[in-house]
Amino acid sequence: MVDDKLRTPGAVRDAERWTAHNYHPLPVVISSAEGAWLTDVDGRRYLDCLAGYSALNFGHRHPQLIAAAHAQLDRLTLTSRAFIHDQFADFCRELAELCGKDLVLPMNTGAEAVETGIKVARKWGYQVKGVAAGQANIVVAEGNFHGRTTTIVSFSTDEDARADFGPYTPGFTVVPYGDLDALTAAINENTVAVLLEPIQGEQGVVVPPEGYLPGVRQVCTERNVLFIADEIQSGLGRTGATFACDHEGVVPDMYLLGKALGGGIVPVSAVAANADVLGVLKPGQHGSTFGGNPLACAVAIEVVRLLATGEFQRRSAELGERLRAGLEGLLGKGLVGVRVRGLWAGLDIDPALMSGREACERLAARGVLAKDTHGSTIRLAPPLVITEEEIDLAVAQLAEVLAG
Repeated sequence: MVDDKLRTPGAVRDAERWTAHNYHPLPVVISSAEGAWLTDVDGRRYLDCLAGYSALNFGHRHPQLIAAAHAQLDRLTLTSRAFIHDQFADFCRELAELCGKDLVLPMNTGAEAVETGIKVARKWGYQVKGVAAGQANIVVAEGNFHGRTTTIVSFSTDEDARADFGPYTPGFTVVPYGDLDALTAAINENTVAVLLEPIQGEQGVVVPPEGYLPGVRQVCTERNVLFIADEIQSGLGRTGATFACDHEGVVPDMYLLGKALGGGIVPVSAVAANADVLGVLKPGQHGSTFGGNPLACAVAIEVVRLLATGEFQRRSAELGERLRAGLEGLLGKGLVGVRVRGLWAGLDIDPALMSGREACERLAARGVLAKDTHGSTIRLAPPLVITEEEIDLAVAQLAEVLAG
């Protein structure tokens, strides 16, 4: 029997009492999980339709990933990059092959991968492109979400993420997302990279116009600028392909990866690029104590192997069509906008009906967990192990919420 002091209301109060309020979580206290389902401290079960912002693409406690973690825990967990461990080369090689790139630089979090990409692009600009010292510029998009470090929030257009954290880091030009003409006009002789999310997740799963990503690829090639794709949320099977860029046959110069790469067990991120890009780094110029540690690599190797079969990409594509059909059936019945790519959806609720937060609270009361963003928009990103029946359940519960 669960002790009363651990039950939901008390645990929520304790969290609010002892934690800085940088998040506003739903009042649900999870104690265990399996596959696409979570169980709270009172034994209530919830269908997980967020999957840790895509960190749990393979579901909770995937047996193959848990086995790899257990085996590695019994052998070796950390060496630092001062030494080489026996999981490191396999991870880097297999991820490089999955990405079609020469080299991989492992880190821990998505924000670290983005910071790494920024540093590499600037150094490449000075050493390879010949940009004047201190003048490197990177073009980014409005509505972006690449993390919350001081440099990254410097080019955010979300005032909640940006306000009162200045002075801000220079070296970025912001253009409208999906506007190829504006992006092209922003590139000059000091531009070293274009940094984009192929689909903007935090903004509400915003898919750019068809032809936009190929256009970005073309202009970057023509102007000798690196195309950096932040696939931290959109990559590794989420959209029905290994990478969201794959949907339009686009290959960026640099992939930024994270979230699902750690299998929902440990934080793992990575930058993948060819040697003419990542090769600009020399010893001592960038690093991380925990980046590429043995436990992280052991889990991530299994993640890459799961993706190498193509099974999860196919599941995401096929089940995503079922999700799309169900959600589009709610247009005009409380939903005013639906965007779906694979098992990733952004839903705009009629703001006269309720806020996104209220919708998520009502869904939680019905046993479905989702996340709101930007007022009346909610996001769905269930684990790729979800079934057809579970998708139907989520859509049915959403329909009930919208119906009041």
